Amino acid sequence: MPSIYIKSYGCSANTADAEIARGVLAEKGFSIVNSSRASDLDMILTCVVKTPTEAKVTKHIQRLAATGKPLIVAGCMPKAMRSSVEDVAPHASMMGPDDLGRVTEVVETALSGGRAVFVDGRPTDRSCLPRIRSNRLVHISPICTGCLGDCSYCIVKRARGRLHSFPAERIVSDVEAAVADGCREVWVTAEDTAAYRDGATRLPQLLNMIASVEGRFMVRVGMMTPNQAQPLLGDLVEAYRSDKVYKFLHVPVQAGSDDVLRAMRRRYTVAGFKEVVEGFRGAYPEAGISTDIICGFPGETTSQFDESLGLVRWLEPDVLNISRYWERPGTEAAAMPGKLHGRETKERSRALTILWKQLAVKAGKRWLGWEGDLVLTEHGKGSSKVGRNYAYKAVAVETGAGLGETVRVRITGAGVGFLEAVAI
Repeated sequence: MPSIYIKSYGCSANTADAEIARGVLAEKGFSIVNSSRASDLDMILTCVVKTPTEAKVTKHIQRLAATGKPLIVAGCMPKAMRSSVEDVAPHASMMGPDDLGRVTEVVETALSGGRAVFVDGRPTDRSCLPRIRSNRLVHISPICTGCLGDCSYCIVKRARGRLHSFPAERIVSDVEAAVADGCREVWVTAEDTAAYRDGATRLPQLLNMIASVEGRFMVRVGMMTPNQAQPLLGDLVEAYRSDKVYKFLHVPVQAGSDDVLRAMRRRYTVAGFKEVVEGFRGAYPEAGISTDIICGFPGETTSQFDESLGLVRWLEPDVLNISRYWERPGTEAAAMPGKLHGRETKERSRALTILWKQLAVKAGKRWLGWEGDLVLTEHGKGSSKVGRNYAYKAVAVETGAGLGETVRVRITGAGVGFLEAVAI
């Protein structure tokens, strides 16, 4: 049977789609390979959320197209920026995020010399589909796709569309199968996990259902917007009480100024964001907190950026995803006045990075001397292995234990975004 190389860029949902594509095609008898040099057909799952990522993806598409082999461009780019794909790879087949169920058909068409283009499908439930996981210990569980927002700068809405939630019972069955298959972590993922709704089942109830699955595993809850998290806060805090749920919250704020948030069409205020964080920290003082900041949004003044710096100082996040504003075609923000020069957005990004690194080391030092258990899920630098503690802090430890095993450690050092430990 022909061999297929599949590469994904971007979010964990894209990673899950690549894993499913590999699994489905392997079940059909295709050979899945790890390099395009060994393949008869190449597939690339694309991301267009930021200009640098789009540029990297476009170059990869060009390189693969130049080989003359059948090529499938999948993911967000074919749906949101179809002409950009056709400009660099006019003969490539295309498959949108909601067309994953047709992956075998697209592959067979491309291998036979044809060109298949499917970019207008309906959302596909990813539960209980075969997979070849990137990490055999980590199961990525997309619970919904799309969102309820309409951010002025975001192109993802054009690719992922309005919110569509998958059935809770199937998600739980999917987790049961993954745990039975040896997975020790389950990543609950979506563009906005707090927007999930299957009848009366919202995210807190879904987490309770997942946590009731028998077996030894931990749940990492993915990104949620402050406005969707606020009305669920009490129930969400209670759902996190399960020993199976990491005390980790990824809640993107994007800016520390309410005026900038309004221009972004984010549906919350800084005070609303703080309410969510304080609710979690009140229940779990050592909870890991992750947020996102965009530097240099059109019209953002120096004083408004200073508000973002001030918010980060207040938050002291464990993880800070910093992005310079990148104009995305067809978005409302692309037509806004007050564009900042690239030098200014770069300088703001640099200032925020310096601040966060200082705060991250300070936050990490609070863990010095902590003792507890880790599940080892990946290899670290050298001979070390990496696991996560209950607050989802990455901990590197030298140990003879294998991946998937639990080790007891004592924290001895802290760096930017990670901790060091010794086995005890």
